[in-house]
Amino acid sequence: MKQNYEQKNEHIRTQYEQWRLQRSEPISDVKLSWSNWCFGIEPLETSMKRMQQAGLSYIELHGNHYGPGLGYKAGEVSRLLTSYGLQVSGVCGMFSNDNDLSSNRAIHRQAALDYIKRELEFCAEIGANYLLVVPSSVGRPQKYDDTEFERSVETLQLAGEWFEQYGIKGAIEPIRSAEVSLVRTIKDAQKYIEAVNMPGINWINGDVYHMQSEERHIGEAILAAGEQLINLHLADSNRSTLGDGSLDVDTIIMCLHMLGFSDQDKFASFEPLGPGGAPYPAMYGKPDAAFLDRIVNDSVRYFREREAVIRQSWA
Repeated sequence: MKQNYEQKNEHIRTQYEQWRLQRSEPISDVKLSWSNWCFGIEPLETSMKRMQQAGLSYIELHGNHYGPGLGYKAGEVSRLLTSYGLQVSGVCGMFSNDNDLSSNRAIHRQAALDYIKRELEFCAEIGANYLLVVPSSVGRPQKYDDTEFERSVETLQLAGEWFEQYGIKGAIEPIRSAEVSLVRTIKDAQKYIEAVNMPGINWINGDVYHMQSEERHIGEAILAAGEQLINLHLADSNRSTLGDGSLDVDTIIMCLHMLGFSDQDKFASFEPLGPGGAPYPAMYGKPDAAFLDRIVNDSVRYFREREAVIRQSWA
């Protein structure tokens, strides 16, 4: 008798087989991206060169516009994108205690709004598809009080029209309970999106590492996100290089194929941060070029190898 997770995997394989039988056109590769904020203080050009050499076509940019004078300059970013043949999948919004949508301090909620506005302006200038939004501070798992959810919703609603104005998709990311006090599962994200009720904020940014902690089954959670899933952060079970842990990559790829990640502007973005609590210190880490070269090349290679195996298995 198969274990529960194996039965669920088998059910998804059956769904995939039925989907393949109904599909006449060939399946393209999933669009792969890399979230560059985990490269620390490395120059952006160095990161882009590494991504190009690894065969990537997209980059998820660090949302580093923490103040009016801070962050990437759109003109320079556009020049580098052209030089290295890359496009921007989206921008990874960073939400800490200083710009917490759910904060019980108005100054921090205002900072969150100002930050979102700056990032949306930047997204529009460099051709990003989405802005990742976290409803509460990352690294603060203890709640302020019992009305955090309502405050976060109310604050994000104030930014709702901006997403439509700039043509950027607002993507809510569920994060594990060890790191945040709100929105930890796909179901939580859908409840939050429904409460915000703004057309420009109707998408989900999944993360398999957080799903591993919070969901009953990663593949089922991906499929439950459905059409709302626009980006999926990838790292193996140890939050490191894909292929170095025990993650069931094949099932994830099948789910992404079924959700249109090979046909639409939807992305799988690598974000291997390593184990630990709050991950944000990684953005200021001193880069080890040889290590970063290895994890990028190994992760991309492993994903493409598994995708090829699936394609051949169902040809």
